[in-house]
Amino acid sequence: MATVLTERRLARESVPRFELDSWRDWGLRAGITGREGDFDLGLFAHGPAGRVLSNWLLFDRSHQPEFRAIAVASQVHRSTVREHNGSAAGWLVGDAIDGHLTGEPGLLLTITVADCIPVYLAHPKSATVALLHAGWRGIADGILETGLQRLSQSCGCVMGDIIMHCGVGICGSCYEVGPEVIAQVTGAAVAHAGKLDLRAALADRAARAGLREITVSSWCSSHDGELFFSHRRSRGHDGRMLAYLGRPGPSM
Repeated sequence: MATVLTERRLARESVPRFELDSWRDWGLRAGITGREGDFDLGLFAHGPAGRVLSNWLLFDRSHQPEFRAIAVASQVHRSTVREHNGSAAGWLVGDAIDGHLTGEPGLLLTITVADCIPVYLAHPKSATVALLHAGWRGIADGILETGLQRLSQSCGCVMGDIIMHCGVGICGSCYEVGPEVIAQVTGAAVAHAGKLDLRAALADRAARAGLREITVSSWCSSHDGELFFSHRRSRGHDGRMLAYLGRPGPSM
């Protein structure tokens, strides 16, 4: 059974952020931005480009000098995971990528979300990390299993050594879907529309894969609407948060 672990709201600078304090104990930074001040980071969405880009630059500056590079890509609700190696600085921009993986210090992995679940994976001993974008289509397509396999192969660990947190996203009480979606995500045959808890589905899949330390956020992007953007609540008109994960590098 997954344990509830709440991201703590940070009060510093002008970037609204929520982070996992316990992951700092492993030398990692794991968090997500909030919507305060209309802090939209949806590069690939519909927000005003100038304001969104300014927000990105502010986000980038807020993570210096701990992180020299940021990995960003458009998400397409599939199961492609890209591993990043080397010491390139700046923005590492990709296309059609729903997961990032790295063992490099100083590289911050990011994905944009506004209801889909950001999945944080880490092997604390090697500080190898992966960040996945998991909506129902991605879960059905195997994004979690792909990310776990790639992480395990990259650091040479067993599944039981990997920790996982399912972050801020829409909760089961707010997410009603058709029976075909429930069937694809959970494997359960149902006749009618119903509620679907994506984080519970991810936790179940992770436990079956062999993970022992699984946590889920208490925040909901929909009913905690004063703090987070929600695609469903806004009927497609909201901005995007940025989930991020990485191990700080040495100051230059």
